Amino acid sequence: MSGERGRGAVLYTLAALILMVGVGWWWRAAPRQSGDERLISWRYKAEQLLPDVGDQELANTLALEGGVGHDEVVEVEQGDFLISVVCAGEDGSRVRVSLGIGDSGRGVRCSGSRTPEIISVGLFDELHMRVAVESPGPVVFRYALQRSNG
Repeated sequence: MSGERGRGAVLYTLAALILMVGVGWWWRAAPRQSGDERLISWRYKAEQLLPDVGDQELANTLALEGGVGHDEVVEVEQGDFLISVVCAGEDGSRVRVSLGIGDSGRGVRCSGSRTPEIISVGLFDELHMRVAVESPGPVVFRYALQRSNG
C-alpha cells in the first residue's frame, strides 16, 4: 500500500510541476501592452479626427514604425469610393499614401493642424493602399472607406 501512495505522490507532484511550468510559459508568452504612451495618445487623436460613421464600409487604425512601408489590401465590391486618411505623430512627421501602381502618392502630415485627406477612387475588386512612413516615427495612421454618393 505504501508503494501506491508513493506513486500517487510522485504523480501529483509531477502534475503540479507541469501546471506551474505551463502557467509560467503562458505568462511569459502573453502579448505585452505597448509601453509607448505617445501611441495611445496618437491613436485617440487619429480616431477623433476620423471617427467611425454609419455608412462606412470599413476603417482601420495602424501603428507604424518610422522609415517603413505597409501594404493594406482589402477586398471590396466594384464601385466608386471615398478614402479618408489621417495620421498622428511627432512634430514634422509625415506619411505617403499611394493607391496602386504608378501612383506617386500623397503626403499626409502627422502633426499640427490637420484634417482628414479625402481621396476619390474607383475600385474593381480590392483596395490596395501603400503607406510609407517618411519620418523617424513611430506614427499612427487611420483610414476609412465609404461608398461615394456621386
